[in-house]
Amino acid sequence: MKKQTAVITDSNSGLTAAQGEKLGVYVVPMPFTIDGELYYEGVSLSAEDFYRMQAEGREMSTSQPAPGDLLALWERVLGEYKELVYIPMTSGLSGSCMSARSLAEEYGGRVQVVDNRRISLLLRQSVEEAAALRDRGRSAAEIRTLLERHALDFRIYLGVETLRYLRKGGRITPAAAALGAALQIKPVLKILGGSIDTYCKARGRRQMMDRLIGAIREDLTLPEFAGADLSMYIAYTGAPSVGEAWLQEVQAAFPERTVRADRLPLVIACHTGPGAIGVGFAKNLNLEERAEDAAL
Repeated sequence: MKKQTAVITDSNSGLTAAQGEKLGVYVVPMPFTIDGELYYEGVSLSAEDFYRMQAEGREMSTSQPAPGDLLALWERVLGEYKELVYIPMTSGLSGSCMSARSLAEEYGGRVQVVDNRRISLLLRQSVEEAAALRDRGRSAAEIRTLLERHALDFRIYLGVETLRYLRKGGRITPAAAALGAALQIKPVLKILGGSIDTYCKARGRRQMMDRLIGAIREDLTLPEFAGADLSMYIAYTGAPSVGEAWLQEVQAAFPERTVRADRLPLVIACHTGPGAIGVGFAKNLNLEERAEDAAL
């Protein structure tokens, strides 16, 4: 007899295949092209190898999972489960979500694709909540409804150490990158839903950290978040020492909270370079909330 509901995400969640297995979650590795050769995050490309090749100046680009690879996984999973819920990164930063939704139309509701507007550790939180809902017997359609209903119940900010990689990715002009490097300007970005916007600019790393913490402190006073049940996170790119130092800063600023830490997924690091730091929080989903309008 088939099991009821499977949960699938991609490696933008920060989950490795081994971590996903512990949760009972399938993880689709994100593809990278490096000097013309195809790699898969966590399969043929480790974080250590990625940062080494990035430091060597290799030509890197990211892509979405190939439709054939995704369909093959879905077919294999649906051989064991009656239905599945797929939670990729936000549609605002990748075409993979919309591509998956097009593919899902052929499955008559057995495949539910969630666009809950998140990346990195906040996406991981959603995946963990989806697994908890699955364990409570919720259907794929109910899980999708609940995650999308609370999609924007979060805030996240990211500080970039160097403008070099934003320039390489075409996010800023070479002239702006050169001027920023000369003046030690470090952009602080706000990521909300499907957009990445400049929140402010900092002079030097110390001011960048202060601006990041200040942005979170301000958002925590907003009516929709004040007093809410929240999880807080920090993330980083590059060496673990970067994350350790940043975690200490944020934990000291918010001693009343438990702060989780992890590296940013490589698809983000490809565009930020090493030394980037992020901080964010999200409301914890009420796992007892009903999704009576889940007829999708």
